[in-house]
Amino acid sequence: MNTVYNFSAGPAVLPKSVLEKAQSELVNYENSGMSVMELSHRSSLFETIIQGAETLLRELMNIPDNYKVLFLQGGASLQFTMVPLNLAQNRKALYINTGSWSKKAISEAKKLGNIEVEVIASSEDKNFSYIPEVRKEDIPQDAAYLHITTNNTIEGTTFYELPDAGNVPIIADMSSNILSVDYNVADFGLIYAGAQKNIGPAGLTVVIIKDELIGQVDVLSSMLDYSVHAKNGSMYNTPPTYGVYMAKLVFEWIKEHGGVQKMEELNKAKAAMLYNEIDHSTLFSSPVTPKDRSINNIPFVTGSDELDKKFNQEAVKEGFENIKGHRSVGGMRASLYNAFPKEGVEALIQFMKKFEAENGGNK
Repeated sequence: MNTVYNFSAGPAVLPKSVLEKAQSELVNYENSGMSVMELSHRSSLFETIIQGAETLLRELMNIPDNYKVLFLQGGASLQFTMVPLNLAQNRKALYINTGSWSKKAISEAKKLGNIEVEVIASSEDKNFSYIPEVRKEDIPQDAAYLHITTNNTIEGTTFYELPDAGNVPIIADMSSNILSVDYNVADFGLIYAGAQKNIGPAGLTVVIIKDELIGQVDVLSSMLDYSVHAKNGSMYNTPPTYGVYMAKLVFEWIKEHGGVQKMEELNKAKAAMLYNEIDHSTLFSSPVTPKDRSINNIPFVTGSDELDKKFNQEAVKEGFENIKGHRSVGGMRASLYNAFPKEGVEALIQFMKKFEAENGGNK
């Protein structure tokens, strides 16, 4: 069997050593005679797991004491509603539209009738191929927040420099580059991330929220209220216990491998190799403005739908799984998260060279 390299944008590759540790503990965790999946979330064993996960995440991201860490469910998509519901009732919410996930966040906020939603910048005019610039004077200082998507999984762009929002809190959907790009948490009012890219399996959502943003308004549903989850230590209802356990193992792995700064360094190196091949190719090209290129999700095309299809078909035969581009943009996409090995990038580059030699360049 060929070595399989999983380029999926999510659920994505996990560190092999983490999977092996989870495997070894699957049936009997800490000599309890039970799997983590069978533990009561009120048990001392699970309390140690969730507390350990929070402690590690705080250390890895240097999360200030005046921020709560919540382990929730519903994916980042539920946060599209929870954020405006908790923070912007009867107020204005600002959004920067940089792609498919931003558009969904904007759409969900607009469904809440007592919130004024304003898109203050967009890159839709050029198929979301760049990050638009926003000036401080363009940001109304009475707004509840400014929402950004730090990394655009589908389009392959990233915010490396945050807009100067003045006193307006920046809210970030950081699902696809949390723990991969070393941001300063104190620059944000709230960060949320679906786990299934750099943290663990699908089903867990991490929310990091500044204390002063909690409990501002009454929220109709307890399950949608940050203050309820914060007061109950993420245990208002049964949390995704196995997802939290897996996240803790991944946090341990990141710490053992040098932390977030080291992850960013390694990811930049992996991405640079692939971008270099794309830029020097006579067949492949990147649709993204160079300064805004993601190091986590790298789309590329041949310029021919027929050749793209052929590439994707032959790639699967070579063990390159999930490299087909998102259905909305086509082409190819290599997702290089923390756990994706450098060897996989090297193998892909060799395959690209071979494919180009056999199919000719068209630049």
